[in-house]
Amino acid sequence: MSEYLLEVKDLKQYFPVRTGWFSSKPLKAVDGVSFEIKPGETLGLVGESGCGKTTVGRTILHLYKPTSGEIIYNGQQITPQNIHNFRREMQIVFQDPYSSLNPRMTVSDIVGEPLDIHRLYGTKGERTARINELLRLVGLNSDHARRYAHEFSGGQRQRIGIARALAVDPKFIVCDEPVSALDVSIQAQVINTFEDLQQKLGIAYLFIAHDLLVVKHISQRIAVMYLGRIVEIANADEVITHPMHPYTQSLISAIPIPDPNTARTRKRIPLEGDVPSPLNMPSGCAFRTRCRYATERCAQECPGLSEIGPGHKIACWNPHE
Repeated sequence: MSEYLLEVKDLKQYFPVRTGWFSSKPLKAVDGVSFEIKPGETLGLVGESGCGKTTVGRTILHLYKPTSGEIIYNGQQITPQNIHNFRREMQIVFQDPYSSLNPRMTVSDIVGEPLDIHRLYGTKGERTARINELLRLVGLNSDHARRYAHEFSGGQRQRIGIARALAVDPKFIVCDEPVSALDVSIQAQVINTFEDLQQKLGIAYLFIAHDLLVVKHISQRIAVMYLGRIVEIANADEVITHPMHPYTQSLISAIPIPDPNTARTRKRIPLEGDVPSPLNMPSGCAFRTRCRYATERCAQECPGLSEIGPGHKIACWNPHE
């Protein structure tokens, strides 16, 4: 059996965009992404808005039908024909904790719906007990079960979303920017909830975010995306302290430092130009139009991920420390 819980191989997700009355063009939201996640591990996926992070997560769960590539869960390849066999094993926590909850349903109905769909209880008493157990697990109590989503704060609503995801005992959860819509103080509480649940239940996470500090705190490894491709993947500390891809270096240099003396001595690495349109990608490396190290080879060939150290991979022809 494979050591990995989830393996993603050359995943592509193209969306057709109409460019004329009788013509269309593919928008390459995800263009050849590959990574692995071990049981109980957290892989952080970071990048600018629009780089394809969320699309990766939703495509893994077949909320979007993949254009091509392989998704292997626990040694079995997932296809549109057998995805229903994996629904209990793989869940998602959405970004917006309000729009992802039905305002007409009580918390009991929201958390209990997965139990109903998969028939995971024998009597109504067992259903109620399981719902109360899930609410306690995420820091709520049984009194909250009778209320509606609009009666809760943003952090509490996200906890309800987490409880719903946990209802079917999944082994893998896609966390789609689960704290980006929350206040900073609440972010820390929700992240601690994710960590506690991982320790208790052994759940693996794909943690999608654009805040590198948040991702570093919760992740064992970090993958950096740019325009549909992973450009660097390594141990979390390695990515933060020794980034090798020019894009990762620019992201790291933009992290605010609370010490003003240290902040004055650090060199910021700004990116030139705008992000290219995914409908009109530049030839070769997609990052070359904004890269200070770009060469003629970068314009002609697109680099694949290559290992430059133990577990440290980058997609670049001219890596620099």
